[in-house]
Amino acid sequence: MSFIYNIIESVLPFAWADYKFMKNALLAIVIIAPLMGVLGTMAVNNKMAFFSDALGHSALTGVALGILLGIKNEMISLVAFGVLSALLITRVKNKGNASSDTVISVFSSVAIAVGLLVLSYGGGFSKYSAYLVGDILSVTPSEILCLFITLIIVLVIWAFIYNKLLLISINKELAASRGVKTVLYENVFSVVVAVVVMLSIKSVGILLINSLLILPAATARNIAKNSRTYLALSVVTSLVCGVGGLITSFYVDTSAGASIVMALALVFFVTYIVRKK
Repeated sequence: MSFIYNIIESVLPFAWADYKFMKNALLAIVIIAPLMGVLGTMAVNNKMAFFSDALGHSALTGVALGILLGIKNEMISLVAFGVLSALLITRVKNKGNASSDTVISVFSSVAIAVGLLVLSYGGGFSKYSAYLVGDILSVTPSEILCLFITLIIVLVIWAFIYNKLLLISINKELAASRGVKTVLYENVFSVVVAVVVMLSIKSVGILLINSLLILPAATARNIAKNSRTYLALSVVTSLVCGVGGLITSFYVDTSAGASIVMALALVFFVTYIVRKK
């Protein structure tokens, strides 16, 4: 990592780049932002804006189950329960008559209630409250490596499933008539989102994870003229606002996650006004 740190210091000769925790946070943002930008486009297309929010809430239940089962590495129970929740939500959504938002809201409410119930038993919830707001400044090199490997795997998977997912989001019946296994691809997408969300929870926080996934895609959709531009603008918006929000938080001494979301919100409203004009 020292080699990468030296590159950052030489390319970015600013005061904030002198701190190791800021360099780690920058690397994490550069990895997480493209992931959120890419996955967010399909979440917005499929009107699943609250999907990541529900998964985020289920993180508390994942941690709680890990404690009850005696799992030392909390990320194992987090990812496992997140994937299970994603598949369950997708199945109920496809089999039931209720709308996607209704199904997701029900699962979200139950998940956070169960998690809080278990973790707050005996008044010990305070040590888990960090999951609510996250702290990207505390990210470690090993977590950065894990995120980087996840980014590579997701991009490879995305290259194979993007066109199928795009067709499904436009017209599910048409996609099925063309031989696309809609249930399979929806499940793959749900699992990918679940893994990315769970791995990012510790850095971004449960309360902000949905904003980081949806706002870049919503912003890009305001001004994009085709699917390729839509995807590119979502990634660029996520990267620029992510890095900008992180640096801003250093100089004004605010929460990094909140600063990033505020930057994304500002850009969204600007593009919304531009579209209206």
